Amino acid sequence: MSYSEFDEKDFALIRHDWEILYASAKKRCADEHELAVVQQAFDFANDAHKNVRRRSGEPYMLHPIAVAQIVVDDIGLGYKSIAAALMHDVVEDTDYTVEDLRERFGDKIASLVDGLTKIKNVLDYEDKNKMGSPQSMQAENFKRILLTLNDDPRVVLIKLADRLHNCRTIEFMPEHKRDKILSETMFVFIPLAHRLGLYSIKSELENIWLRYKEPEAYAEIDAKIRRNIEERGKEMSAFVEPIESALTKAGFKFEIKKRVKTPYSAWHKMQVKQISFEQVYDLFAIRIIFDPDPNSTETERDQCYHVFSTITGIYRYMPERIRDWVRHPKSNGYEALHCTLLSPSGIWVEVQIRTRRMDDIAEKGIAAHWTYKQNGYIGDSEMDLWLSRIKEILVNPDVNALELLDIIHNDLTSTEIYVFTPKGEQRSIEKGATVLDFAYLIHTEIGNKAIAAKVNQRLVSLSHVVKTGDQVEIITAEEEHPKREWLQFLKTRRARSLVMDYFKNERKQTIDFGRTVLEGQVQALGFKLTEDQLQRIEAAYDAPDRDELYYRVGTSQIKLDGLSDILKSKQRISLLRKIFHREEKAPRKPEEVYVIGGKDDDGHQFVIATCCNPIPGDPVIGFKSPDGRITVHKKSCTVAEEIAATHGDWVVVPKWLEEQGAKSFLVRISLKGLDRVGLLNDISRFLSLVMGANMRRLNLSADEGIFSGYIDLYVNSKDVLEQILRKLSHIDGIESVSRSEL
Repeated sequence: MSYSEFDEKDFALIRHDWEILYASAKKRCADEHELAVVQQAFDFANDAHKNVRRRSGEPYMLHPIAVAQIVVDDIGLGYKSIAAALMHDVVEDTDYTVEDLRERFGDKIASLVDGLTKIKNVLDYEDKNKMGSPQSMQAENFKRILLTLNDDPRVVLIKLADRLHNCRTIEFMPEHKRDKILSETMFVFIPLAHRLGLYSIKSELENIWLRYKEPEAYAEIDAKIRRNIEERGKEMSAFVEPIESALTKAGFKFEIKKRVKTPYSAWHKMQVKQISFEQVYDLFAIRIIFDPDPNSTETERDQCYHVFSTITGIYRYMPERIRDWVRHPKSNGYEALHCTLLSPSGIWVEVQIRTRRMDDIAEKGIAAHWTYKQNGYIGDSEMDLWLSRIKEILVNPDVNALELLDIIHNDLTSTEIYVFTPKGEQRSIEKGATVLDFAYLIHTEIGNKAIAAKVNQRLVSLSHVVKTGDQVEIITAEEEHPKREWLQFLKTRRARSLVMDYFKNERKQTIDFGRTVLEGQVQALGFKLTEDQLQRIEAAYDAPDRDELYYRVGTSQIKLDGLSDILKSKQRISLLRKIFHREEKAPRKPEEVYVIGGKDDDGHQFVIATCCNPIPGDPVIGFKSPDGRITVHKKSCTVAEEIAATHGDWVVVPKWLEEQGAKSFLVRISLKGLDRVGLLNDISRFLSLVMGANMRRLNLSADEGIFSGYIDLYVNSKDVLEQILRKLSHIDGIESVSRSEL
């Protein structure tokens, strides 16, 4: 922030944005009193932030106005939240106190601002405290944010609005700070927005993340999407016309909205499926939003199926692409019926069917959910169960901030399935969960006394993995109690925690058991468990001491995945974590740019991360250790995202040398297409003779005329790689070729 006298242009900017917000607030406020409170909050904040500017040079007051605009338009909160958003930085950045706000605006608005101020204080402390400690201040900040779910969830929603506007203006941040904020946004705030049902906020944050993390990919995909809209706009209109006619004839009151996949959504699908943009078939979608007939004998859900029946009488649909979230709503409250129809021009179009209530919840998320619940339209839902589960985790005194961050992140990003009790009650549970996980989800004592289960009337063991739609009945016995081996197959944190709590008094036996398991695993891999190896294993799994390592192995908190790699290699990310946890941190200037190229003049050694294998030309992020070593990752690398999200003070800005010389980097190319005689020879000749590429591994196989596989080869820049990909795609028979992870 900076200070300088405002001129008439500055005042005009503030007036313009305030008038837009005032019009939105007027529609949201129930009466003149509520609107007067919003006006008073604006006047108060505007005076407090007078002559204060943001990094961009614009008046600071434009930021709280923008946050309040998101609060009312994108989230749908009321006048108290609008007022709190307008004043969310007043206590932190001026001489006013929470008590001053309480006197002027009452307890509730003051408490909302107080919650936001406490979060801001932790963020500022994290930025100022560069001495480092095992406790991540970013993790502490996130814990503070989630703790407000216990007090008033509106604080979290306003914080999400604040984060969205900060990301909208992130170009004015220095690059190291930008990388930290975007990584934290992807690791924490985007999953949180998704879980709370705030899809518009989630999508915009994802697109901003992609624009800065993978700028070339974003620009290319965005341009292709725009071209598709221009080329196929008329086709989409022609597709919609018969649907409008049929629904009108059937007596429905409705509106239809067109939607195109976002750049991030398309990019993410391309990465996960290893496909090209042209193979993203669900690029277009339409949304049918209708008002249920209150006089109809059909339920709201049945009327959705009636709409589905009407439109599938016009167009052919893809049965395997039906998603029925009307019968089985998502845990964030989302309800809709999705199907994919084939247009006359041969384009597959996703169609989303929603009632007006369902659309409100889909667009406004948890805020709309609460409104409909208070008005008696819906009862307790998966959203309420999730909030209760989060509160249980937050009040656990044994969970520190970093552990909490991992737990919540896993909870936010886990894929859920839906299963049923014998009485037909629906429950959501993490994908991959067992019937024993389900037993503990129902009740602790049911889990403790479980001996077997019936899934769809068939007897199964406790380790049986449940699937969506299963009906599960737990069989118990009074004399039964938890067993240690259960920890080997339990999936959910709740179940594992309850079983571990049962064995807390038997820590010594658990440590001995863990030591035996670890020794057996190491010997089975052909290694000897030396002191040096033990120290490396401790560091790799972030165990503070030997007993804790054995205990975590004994309770299966540590699965020993990747143990072979840890024993073979010293350059593991988990070893860097231990180095970074030292109290003495190397002083650095965050704004300094480090040029990648072996050792530079200052003695910095660069290590290319093996988790993502960046090459010259890739957007990269660096993490600096006390000895000067800088580990370089791709900006979009998930490992880098986690480190930057929890330890932003490690982030530095690395840049590639313009000329890397003869140095080469390992990459993997995935290929798929139609097999033919001589295809393999054409590929190898092109790579070896035309491009002069050194191939390390070639793994291609064919089945029923279709080939697929990958090639590992060395290149010295991203430009060379893109040239190879472009020319390979022109070889007869190759349908798709893309860079993939090693």
